[in-house]
Amino acid sequence: MYAVVETGGKQYRVEVGDSIQVELLDAEPGEDVTLDRVLMLSDNDSVKVGRPTVDGARVVASVDEHGKGEKIRIFKMKQGYRKSQGHRQKLTTLTIKDIVGA
Repeated sequence: MYAVVETGGKQYRVEVGDSIQVELLDAEPGEDVTLDRVLMLSDNDSVKVGRPTVDGARVVASVDEHGKGEKIRIFKMKQGYRKSQGHRQKLTTLTIKDIVGA
């Protein structure tokens, strides 16, 4: 069984036991979080596609840790103009515990 969930404006295909990195969530390490925006749910036999979400479906995950992603360098250059900037996204690592379908 797998599901496609949306969090932080991005979509992730998850199965029970998977570990994913998502944008920073407001939860402490060790807590359980529920991801309600399930866009698609698949068993071995059937597929449920939401419009836009599957009613009653949710994914339960535990928060492992908070961290930072890789640093991204942004450099703009024109005639007589240079600008350098960096960005480092804050991330939360989740482990999928359960997929509950309607």
